[in-house]
Amino acid sequence: MKSYRQELWFQVPTRRAFINITGEVEKCLDESGIREGLVLVNAMHITASVFINDDESGLHHDYEKWLEKLAPHEPVAGYRHNVGEDNADAHMKRQIMGREVVVAVTGGRLDFGTWERIFYGEFDGRRKKRVLVKIIGE
Repeated sequence: MKSYRQELWFQVPTRRAFINITGEVEKCLDESGIREGLVLVNAMHITASVFINDDESGLHHDYEKWLEKLAPHEPVAGYRHNVGEDNADAHMKRQIMGREVVVAVTGGRLDFGTWERIFYGEFDGRRKKRVLVKIIGE
């Protein structure tokens, strides 16, 4: 069995963003030479997420509104975590959207369902953060 590891780095200039990273993960898969196996894509920061869904701007807008209802940024003083910080909502948004995804590799390609793509979700941006891509297989 082979193993491949790569870190992807992101520095989002805004507080929140959804970035389609499917192409970067596919590049890692190509570099790995693995044809059958699994890909783990993992946000390595507690205020960021990795998830799979459709790359459709209306859906991303709906996510923004939904997440803000569930874990609003304001009022910052409403969170105990925010003593000296302002990102408690980002921790909660990450919890909702998830830490990682696992995708099957078949014939050297990501084995997706229709419309599925991998996204990096940033909830407390404006600084450098990383995503781990770990691929195992043959």
